[in-house]
Amino acid sequence: MKRIVYGTLDGLSKAQINRIENLYNVKSPPEYILSREAAMEIAGISRDIRRQVGLLLDRNGKVICVIAGEPHRIVIPVTPDFQPGPGRLKGLRCIHTHLSHESLTRDDLTDLALLRLDYITAICLNADGTPGPVYSAHILPDPEAEPYSVLPGTSIDHLDIDCQAQILELESELSRHNRRHRPETGRENAFLINAATQDISSAHISMDELKELCKTSRINVVGTAIQQRKKIDPKFVVGKGKLSELIIKAIQNYATMLVFDRELSPSQIRSITDFVEMKVIDRTQLILDIFAKQAKSSEGKYQVELAQLEYMLPRLITKNTAMSRLTGGIGGRGPGETKLEVNRRRARERITRLKKEIKKIRKQRTQQKARRKRRALPVISIVGYTNAGKSTLLNTLTQSRIIAANRLFATLDPSSRRLRFPRDKEVIITDTVGFIQNLPKELLEAFHATLEELEQADVILHVIDISNPRYMQQKETVDQLLKSLNLDKIPMLYVFNKMDRVDLDNFDSPWLLNQGILISAHKKSSLTPLVEKLEAMV
Repeated sequence: MKRIVYGTLDGLSKAQINRIENLYNVKSPPEYILSREAAMEIAGISRDIRRQVGLLLDRNGKVICVIAGEPHRIVIPVTPDFQPGPGRLKGLRCIHTHLSHESLTRDDLTDLALLRLDYITAICLNADGTPGPVYSAHILPDPEAEPYSVLPGTSIDHLDIDCQAQILELESELSRHNRRHRPETGRENAFLINAATQDISSAHISMDELKELCKTSRINVVGTAIQQRKKIDPKFVVGKGKLSELIIKAIQNYATMLVFDRELSPSQIRSITDFVEMKVIDRTQLILDIFAKQAKSSEGKYQVELAQLEYMLPRLITKNTAMSRLTGGIGGRGPGETKLEVNRRRARERITRLKKEIKKIRKQRTQQKARRKRRALPVISIVGYTNAGKSTLLNTLTQSRIIAANRLFATLDPSSRRLRFPRDKEVIITDTVGFIQNLPKELLEAFHATLEELEQADVILHVIDISNPRYMQQKETVDQLLKSLNLDKIPMLYVFNKMDRVDLDNFDSPWLLNQGILISAHKKSSLTPLVEKLEAMV
């Protein structure tokens, strides 16, 4: 069986190639980083071809991969049979040559940390081509320390360092740290990444919201990073060098996934998932995941699945490893979870069927609206940012028991209830799905039929949580979305909720409070001015 030499063999003679291929016959004792004979041989080949040569050895000292590099680097191939698990290393050590007295490079140390190699070693060549100093490094288990330790230089005569025992001891320490930081079953540890091209304060606001989204999806946030850039890197968002640095930091903090605070393009997903051996999702997938978990009605489930498929369709790629990392667990749950890796044809067929089902439900809604019109019942629609208190307000006004939880997107399915005013006037009051900044366009399109309900409203109640430090930005987000849906012409009333949680005397925007009505949605006694105003408006 022909053994593969990874890298480039261009320009080499047949004899040189045969000599490189024969490196697969090299074996080193497990306690040695590499045997002296093997070190002499790769140094001799490297001197002959004037390029770096590398070996990947397993813990028994068997050569798994032979790499023919370039003068200044080698590229370590993908090794699917050797995957570092939680609290474990890869089970491979990399030994390669340097054509000069250059210690381990940044690329060497990055490979060590990213790939979770057992060891990385560079055998330097002297001017006459003979083996010179030898430099090695290994990972450090302490998340508070540097990610790796570079050992003092040595020579090929001193490579018996009891290698296997050291690796096992290191893994034991890693495993202890991992047990301490391991998430509960069914949860993930996430490292969040934001790339800001404008105002850094907006990036911090967005990051805070991403943390809330993670909390709603039961994801532990173990670290965050905001990088300010002139423009977004088309392949790696924050640039390959910075991404390497952040991945190392994420690994040190025992993260099991990366979450990007933006929607990743198909090419970015491909580049990043090829580069990192952990799950990668973006803000859109996280929101879709929450919607999938919260959807209860058939309509809600259809709409979420449609949104998931519309998102995934351009991202269906042939590299199954990347796709499985992308869709594993978080970001791949709910009604669409068995559909995300199907081929494009089957995905399009499913999208067509879902659109027909949603159209059918939409027709039923139109008939319901017609019956309401015949009864001449005015409609009041409650809108607002997610977790602003919309469902709580509806429950208190109508003595209902709609789910009202202190989490994002607790309400997905619209709920309608009758409300009778003191003067015996009846209205229909409707709770709708909450808004959020950068709401995925796939969700907006999928929930178009639901949002269309708002067109029938006689009054829109815009609920704003004034206890939230980001209340102004949340108000503007909802106002902009209403405008984009051509709903800004319908009479609207601002309702400033959670007044009991703020110091009204020192409120930073007192002029704003004069534009609406102050309430505490869970206190019926505070709703009297709101009820009077609504009765006057309808």
